[in-house]
Amino acid sequence: MKKLLAVSLMLLVPLITAAQSSIGPGEGKLSPAERSIAVAKKLIAKNPRDFEAYNALALALSRRARETSDPSLYLQAEDALKQSFEVSPNNFDGQRTHVWLLLGRHEFAAALDEARKLNQKMPDDVMLYGFLTDANVELGNYADAEKAAQWMLDSKPGNLPGLTRAAYLRELFGDIDGAYELMNMALQSTPPSELEDAAWITTQMAHLKLATGEVRAAEELLQQALTMFPDYHYALGNLAKLRIQQGRYREAVNLLERRYQSAPHAENLYELAEALELAGRTKEASTAFAEFEKKSLAETNRADNSNHELIFYYADHARQPGKALEIAEREYARRHDVFTMDAYAWALYRNSRYTEAQKQIESALAIGIRDARFFRHAVEIALRCGDPTGAKAYLNRALATKSPESGKAAFTLAESPH
Repeated sequence: MKKLLAVSLMLLVPLITAAQSSIGPGEGKLSPAERSIAVAKKLIAKNPRDFEAYNALALALSRRARETSDPSLYLQAEDALKQSFEVSPNNFDGQRTHVWLLLGRHEFAAALDEARKLNQKMPDDVMLYGFLTDANVELGNYADAEKAAQWMLDSKPGNLPGLTRAAYLRELFGDIDGAYELMNMALQSTPPSELEDAAWITTQMAHLKLATGEVRAAEELLQQALTMFPDYHYALGNLAKLRIQQGRYREAVNLLERRYQSAPHAENLYELAEALELAGRTKEASTAFAEFEKKSLAETNRADNSNHELIFYYADHARQPGKALEIAEREYARRHDVFTMDAYAWALYRNSRYTEAQKQIESALAIGIRDARFFRHAVEIALRCGDPTGAKAYLNRALATKSPESGKAAFTLAESPH
C-alpha cells in the first residue's frame, strides 16, 4: 500500500530548512523538493566533503520522487548516500535515510530490520519510530505499527509525521472520522512553504470524505490540492475516483490519462483501463489492459510491484484464476497487510476455494477497515459458503460506506438464490 509511504518527512530536513536562504531569485518557482535539491547541491559544491549535504540531497531526491512519482529518483538518492558514506562511513543520518529509501523501494522486511537496529542505537529518534510504523503497516504487523505511532505522538505531541501515520492507522482500524481529524491537525501544522506536503494531506482528507460518500466535500478538497500543487498525481487519481462515483466516466478517463502521462506506472494504467471500460471504450480498454499486463509482469518479482492490480486483472478481467492465485500466494508470502489479504481472498474465491477465501477476508476485515470493495468480496464469498445471513450483514456494512461498490454488493445479494 503506497499511501503510507508518502507521509511527511519534515523531521528529517533541518539542514535544508536552515539553508533555504541560499536559494537564488530565479529558483522561486521550484517545488519544495526541487528547492531542497538545489540547496543541497550548492552545499556540496561549496564543500564536497560535507556528508550531511549528501544526506540532504538523498532526502530531497526522495521527496521529489513523491512529488513526481518518478522511481528513478530513488536511484539518484542511493548514489548520494553512497557518497555520504564514502566521506563518513556508517553515519547515523545516512543510515536513517537509507531506511526511508528501502521503504520507497518497498523492501519492507529489510527496512524493518534496519530500522530496528538503528532504533537500538538511538532509541529517542522520533523519525525511526515513523519508519517502524511504515514497515510494520506494510507487512501487516498492525499492533507493532500502532505502538510505534503512539510513541511518536507521546514523545513529541502534534508532530506532523506522527499525525499522518496515526491518521492512516485510524483509517485502517475503521475510524474514518478520527482519521480525518488527525489529517486536519496535520494540515494545520504544515508550514506554508511546504505546498506539496499540504497538497498530499489535503488529498488524503478528500479520500476520507470520498470513502464515506461525502462527494461535495471531497471535490472541494481535491480542487484545493490541485490549486496548491497543479496536476498533482495523487489528487488527479482521487478526483478520477470521484468522477466514477458520479458516473462521469469520460472525465475520469481524462484525469487518469493526465496522471498516467506524469506517472506511467502499471497500477495507474490498470485504473485507466478500468475507467475506459466503464466509459464504453472497450477496444481502448482492451489495449490498455494488455499493456498493463505486460508492464506488471515485468515487475512482478520485484519488491516494488503492481501485484495487487495484477491479481484482480487475472481474476476479474482476463478470467485466468490460476494465474491470479499464483501471484496472490507469492505476494502473501511477503506481507500480510489487509490489501494483500483481500486480494488473496478474492483469488481463492475465483479458484472455488471458498472456505479458505472466507478465512482470509474475515482476517482482513477483523482489522476494522471499512472498504466497500472488501465488503462486496465478503458478500460474494459468504454466499458461496452458504451463509446468507453473513452476506446480508456484510451488505449492510457496505451500504454504510455510501460507495458505488455497495451497489454491486446489493446486486450480488439480490441475484442470489439464497
